[in-house]
Amino acid sequence: LLGRGASAPIADTAGNFARASMIALLVTPIMILLEPQPAPTQGAIFAALASGVIASGIGYAIWYAVLPSLGRAQAGILQLSVPALAAIGGVIFLAEPLTLRLALSTLIILLGVGAATLIPRKS
Repeated sequence: LLGRGASAPIADTAGNFARASMIALLVTPIMILLEPQPAPTQGAIFAALASGVIASGIGYAIWYAVLPSLGRAQAGILQLSVPALAAIGGVIFLAEPLTLRLALSTLIILLGVGAATLIPRKS
């Protein structure tokens, strides 16, 4: 919700990503020394960057475009749908297995968000 008052929320988010990247660049060599793993492939590196930069960047841009038209409670409730939407994206775009547990969890989350945002409240 702090982004509602930002004059340039997308630029602020880009700055946050850049600062987080610097921390990751500092910590990664330490993690490699402590827990050596095979080097990631170029495809894996590209997928991680695409996921982090492109998908998150687009998601934040959409969120900040919509956020001014939402009330605080509605914005908070809608954020609860993010894990469910990410799970659906994993099934659609990454061929993640659609298990009964995932389907039911996602359905319950989205029904709860829908009920909290769409059903009129009694005054």
